[in-house]
Amino acid sequence: MNNHPTEQSMPQMSSAEEMKYGEREILDGELITFPNPRIGRRYFVNITLPEFTCKCPFSGYPDFAAIHITYVPDERVVELKALKLYINSYRDRYISHEESINQILDDFVAACAPLEATIKGDFLPRGNVHTVVEVRHEK
Repeated sequence: MNNHPTEQSMPQMSSAEEMKYGEREILDGELITFPNPRIGRRYFVNITLPEFTCKCPFSGYPDFAAIHITYVPDERVVELKALKLYINSYRDRYISHEESINQILDDFVAACAPLEATIKGDFLPRGNVHTVVEVRHEK
């Protein structure tokens, strides 16, 4: 006899009740910026986000990558926790390597309008294929 509760016998919770606090933060995540403390000084900000995940739009298999962001701020700088949450929002998205990196660049530029930005996605090999996608923006 099966003693495990069936789906019908388990109490149903709304999606808000089922969602963990981290999932809510990711869902609400958007790129937040603050004023550049050194406007007029040309400097580079290098950020690595080594735990990027998304799903292949064709197979549904997970893809894993390290995202490398290098940018020269103009008037605004991206807040790092907001960037982390934004990147984590890709976890359950069905999106190609190429589209994900291009979309990250588009959203990054829209948020902080940097003088320059390079986003590189270094995807782990899957099926004997290693992909690196790099996109650039210059004002």
